[in-house]
Amino acid sequence: MNGRRNIFTLAYYGHTMRKQWSCLEKEIMQGTMPGARRRGRPRTAWMDNIKKWTGLSVEESSRMTEDRDKWRKYVHGVVNPRIEDG
Repeated sequence: MNGRRNIFTLAYYGHTMRKQWSCLEKEIMQGTMPGARRRGRPRTAWMDNIKKWTGLSVEESSRMTEDRDKWRKYVHGVVNPRIEDG
């Protein structure tokens, strides 16, 4: 992972996912755009980066964000993995 930027992105994801369901940000983050997609290579979606960085599915990550402390520890563990010797 690229460090600080990803920490802030994952922290914002956790913050947004803890909001009420009627929140527009949360609906946009989880929703899909109606209509046909454009020609060419598909753009990388925001949620694709979250899945790639955390290694969790969308359902697992949204469940984990409900517990703020657990999510914070997980994000810092993913971004700054410790290498154990021995």
